[in-house]
Amino acid sequence: MAEQEITAKAKQPVEGQEKTRAGRFFLPGVDIYEFGDSIKLWVDMPGVKESDVEVTHKEGVLTITGTVSTEAYEKLSPLYTEYNIGNYFRQFELNEDIDDQHIGALMKNGVLELTLPKGERAQLRRIEIKAG
Repeated sequence: MAEQEITAKAKQPVEGQEKTRAGRFFLPGVDIYEFGDSIKLWVDMPGVKESDVEVTHKEGVLTITGTVSTEAYEKLSPLYTEYNIGNYFRQFELNEDIDDQHIGALMKNGVLELTLPKGERAQLRRIEIKAG
């Protein structure tokens, strides 16, 4: 079996956004899966605590912001670094099939899990087949 080298995806800076806090903003990596009754997103935001995450929904746009505390890094003078420290920002346009009143969020070990329940109209419905 041939060996395949795994390479990490480089952080991508957010471009074109106005910032109200000094510092860099990066696009967090997101995994998206669709289930019969919901869509789930897993958002990677290492270094972000539950209290430093904000998820909002307005006019069909879901906005995720994660703030990394810089206190631990303020007194450091690194000779070499392999990754940048910064905040996270991502937006998604949701369609009308999402029940925005019941969106759920759970933060664990730097990963934000969002559950976007589908409205009744968008859920898979099994049609009963009758013998004729």
